[in-house]
Amino acid sequence: MLIPMKIQELDEFFRKLLKLDNFSSFDISLNGIQAGNDGSGVKKIAFAVDACLETFKRAERCGAGMIFVHHGLFWGAPSRVEGVLRERLNYLLKNNIALYAAHLPLDAHEEVGNNAVLAALLGIENKQAFGLYHGVKIGFKGRLSEPLTIDEAARRISFNDAPPTALYPFGKEENRTCAVISGGAAMEAEQAIEEGIDLYVTGESAHSIYHTALEGGLNMIAGGHYATEVWGVRKLMERCKAELNIDTEFIDVPTGL
Repeated sequence: MLIPMKIQELDEFFRKLLKLDNFSSFDISLNGIQAGNDGSGVKKIAFAVDACLETFKRAERCGAGMIFVHHGLFWGAPSRVEGVLRERLNYLLKNNIALYAAHLPLDAHEEVGNNAVLAALLGIENKQAFGLYHGVKIGFKGRLSEPLTIDEAARRISFNDAPPTALYPFGKEENRTCAVISGGAAMEAEQAIEEGIDLYVTGESAHSIYHTALEGGLNMIAGGHYATEVWGVRKLMERCKAELNIDTEFIDVPTGL
């Protein structure tokens, strides 16, 4: 029998597992509870990448009392509660749905993080921290368990067969080393070149990195910001279902970007 959990209990679970407090000095997102409920217990958690109205509506339809997202509603400076933000918050409050967010903590986690799951999909062995961001490395690098072409690597990380947003085959035919940082980390390709990495995998590309990758002889995959960040959300969902004995559901709202 599923026992409803208070959002404070869920906060304690997520905060400890994802080590949220370790990121408080440099992650500008509001990690943790972003919208509370009326104090009632949560029987089901919906997991999604983005805190958008479509996600909220589908969470309400599936009976979720909390939504866990990678990209929350609040970033850095306080926001005026008007327009789109007002409509989103109003929907959550009206339907008594709590919102929880974890940004960099979910990217960097060594087991359920976006980058850890991508590394596993690619077969990265003996993974090491990679990708310096505000003094902290949030991605991973290592040797591949078997040589991979860039096309095979792109196939392995594709979610629902979505094609990569950009593919730069500027390096070796077969890749033996790889580094990954999900989401918007195009410029960290420079770090991959500096460290002699064969293949760099991220979510987004950038115009200014094209010639750097070309001249640096780097193979690079931009798998899509959304598509490279479904993995941690889904892995965490599996962990919650197993450890908390709570009902869960993944809500897929792709952007194609």
